[in-house]
Amino acid sequence: MEPFTDRSEAGRMLAETLKDLAGREDVILLALPRGGVPVALELARALRVPLDLLLVRKLGVPGHEELAMGAITATARVLNDTVLASCAIPAAALEAETQAQQQELQRRCRRYRGDRPPPALTGKMVVLVDDGIATGATMEAAARAVRAEKPAGLILAVPVAPADTLQRFATLVDRMECLQVPRDFWAIGAWYREFPQLTDEQVLEQLRQAERLAASGSGLGGADSE
Repeated sequence: MEPFTDRSEAGRMLAETLKDLAGREDVILLALPRGGVPVALELARALRVPLDLLLVRKLGVPGHEELAMGAITATARVLNDTVLASCAIPAAALEAETQAQQQELQRRCRRYRGDRPPPALTGKMVVLVDDGIATGATMEAAARAVRAEKPAGLILAVPVAPADTLQRFATLVDRMECLQVPRDFWAIGAWYREFPQLTDEQVLEQLRQAERLAASGSGLGGADSE
């Protein structure tokens, strides 16, 4: 399997698997920022459906923050009991990390959304999008938060993920689209030639592009085709 050039290329390829959703008024894309936004922008462009965000934060193990012991959204917390047990995480440490990430979640909500309320998801066909899944903690928190809103359907769409992680979502989502399921999965970034960290400003600009696409009524052409 060849790595993707970048997140935008991965998004264009992923859009090919979701053509049946094109132009449907009941569909909404929810990107997990920051990395999921450029992937979802290409889906919005190709499928002509609106894009919004689902804010979620990983709960990192103290001293090994890249290892997820869980994740939170504004309405859900998902814990990895295996990691909590194997790392002997004290309850106080878990609560401290949860509070810290709740503060960051609130900061990002103010930064990305301002006074704009979250989208209504009841009765919608929701497509959750990220640039990949590793342990699955953040995506599981996102999926559970969406399920609580009673959507008509929930689709998981990512360019790359390991098979064992995808199995966790078999009963949580209605459909999964994943372009690459490598046997030896090291890290999401290993499957991209270009995998830069994105800034808040880049996320906001991509959201503005999506808004212009929605306003124009088309995901093609014009000043937004860059």
